[in-house]
Amino acid sequence: MIRYKTLLIIVLLSVVGLAAAQDYQDYQRRGRGRSSRIADPRDVGSRNGVPIWENDLSFTHDVFTFVRIEYDTYRGRYGWTTDYPDADLNLSWRLQQLTSIKTDPNGRHMRLTNPQLFEYPFIYIVEPGGLHFSEDEVVALRSYLLRGGFLMVDDFWGEAEWANFEYEIKRVFPDRPIEEIPLEHEIFNLVYKLEEKPLIPSVNTYWSGGWTERSDAREAHYRTIKDDNGRLMMVICHNTDLGDGWEREGVDQGYFVQYSERWAYPLGINIVTYALTH
Repeated sequence: MIRYKTLLIIVLLSVVGLAAAQDYQDYQRRGRGRSSRIADPRDVGSRNGVPIWENDLSFTHDVFTFVRIEYDTYRGRYGWTTDYPDADLNLSWRLQQLTSIKTDPNGRHMRLTNPQLFEYPFIYIVEPGGLHFSEDEVVALRSYLLRGGFLMVDDFWGEAEWANFEYEIKRVFPDRPIEEIPLEHEIFNLVYKLEEKPLIPSVNTYWSGGWTERSDAREAHYRTIKDDNGRLMMVICHNTDLGDGWEREGVDQGYFVQYSERWAYPLGINIVTYALTH
């Protein structure tokens, strides 16, 4: 099993309103644009206003750590570094603020073949529309998920990008179906009750007056592959961008209210909570 996962099952969530946690001065201070460099979140200057906090040293290895997966891609663009490190830091900070889950203030990024992968119950893959797994990565991801790990996939759009990801994840689990997660599932209701499956555009799409990033991406899909006990081993967020809702929370107040506060953080908190308790 993934190390320390069972310790977090007893976590009691003490969620408060997201609006109460959003201080306007903090909102202004953290307005920024996307950086193309790979930042080190331990460097205060790379955190864009996200504070560094300290946890009880006796629980150093028993905190939630946001782990982003590095991968190879057929395409240039941003690949695995999209929204990094702001999305990771902001979600970790909001979890620390809004729940009793203690979080690592820095997060990590690593390859699927890193032996330390099995120390963490949650991993995140962004923009998998051009992703390609090596054979070793296929084996590692299958083992990780079957041993209790959880994968969140986010921010890819349209049928061509779906076809690429579907091909790659079918290499991991060729005999397991990909299923749509119904709105009634606890992952949409565990901490926050969502009344719909949100389609979250990037802030740039929002600024342009649009609501989707592709003409063939007019409906958000949240899909999964289950283990033998019916546990969701992953949530595949297609035609939506939770990561931008986290990363860009301080860029535009309207975007924050409409997408970050209303959808991206509540669903992100639900997904992390599910990953830690199942």
